[in-house]
Amino acid sequence: MSTALELAENLQCAHLKALQPYQSARRLFSGGQDWLNANESPFSNDFTVNCDTLNRYPDCQPKAVISAYAGYANVGTEQVLVSRGADEGIELLIRAFCQPGQDRILICPPTYGMYAISAETFQIGVETAPLQTDFSLNLNHVLDYVGKVKLVFICSPNNPTGTEINEQQLKTVLDAYKDSALVVVDEAYIEFAQSSGCADWLAEYPNLVVLRTLSKAFALAGIRCGFTLAAPEIIQVLYKVIAPYPLPEPVAQIAAQALCAEGLKRVENQISQLRQWRQALLKSLENISQLTPVGDTQANFVLVRADKKQALMDHLVSQGILIRDQSKQLHLDHCLRISIGNEEQNQRLIAAITAFYQQEGQ
Repeated sequence: MSTALELAENLQCAHLKALQPYQSARRLFSGGQDWLNANESPFSNDFTVNCDTLNRYPDCQPKAVISAYAGYANVGTEQVLVSRGADEGIELLIRAFCQPGQDRILICPPTYGMYAISAETFQIGVETAPLQTDFSLNLNHVLDYVGKVKLVFICSPNNPTGTEINEQQLKTVLDAYKDSALVVVDEAYIEFAQSSGCADWLAEYPNLVVLRTLSKAFALAGIRCGFTLAAPEIIQVLYKVIAPYPLPEPVAQIAAQALCAEGLKRVENQISQLRQWRQALLKSLENISQLTPVGDTQANFVLVRADKKQALMDHLVSQGILIRDQSKQLHLDHCLRISIGNEEQNQRLIAAITAFYQQEGQ
């Protein structure tokens, strides 16, 4: 009789054997005092759940959530699809518009890793048009793939660089791919940015898709609730591949509460506070000579290049302070990404970094 290991090896899809799963924050570390490695919000808000309907299957697309988010994003309800995080939105787009073993997507590294992993999981090829050293689009390289890819993923503000993509460049990409590909703009961090994003371009660009989430600014990473904004015809195609009941009833209730007038006001206040903490943290980091800020700060994290990067990382872990190593990404040698914590967490971080370099200098 075959062992479980033999069955796993012999029966799994051949294209998965070499695939490395996405290393999420919880996979990398199982414990810590200060979680500053997953771009989560330091705020925790209270919600209520009505259990009267938990014996029933939930709506596929809860009207209260769709209507509330459409109002928030200033789009029509027929332009909104809600899913299990924006990650599911990425997967749905790949499944709906790419033929396994035949089609390809385009990504612009350094960027969020799930675009490539989701594609590879479904045997979709991945092309790359790396960002330039200042993390702007290499527009000529991006346009080289017109007619060769089905989806173009652009993260703005970009994770992990915190930079926004120039609006005119985005429009140039949308125009270039207008007949051949969907351009997917991932705006998971848009609430922290200077711009308001490109959701209001949907009427002008039928091939535009915008990804949003409640995980960051709304402090709801734990409920896994994301949104895909697109032309109604694109949304209808996604209905074909989404699960029958993608959003659990408690998640729908919490999301609707977060998107009500009171919830939106709270989010606005918390974003304002996070921006203040972000600026204070950046100033403190700039005062440490062994650290060099990299990219921009249009999201809820900062990116720094660190002397003795690995030793610093190990020291912080030993202190229960968890940040994210980004040094394997293109252009990001010795770089660490730090989520914005609350004032106390940020102070502990700075104290620990300062102590490390003082000890190293002795």
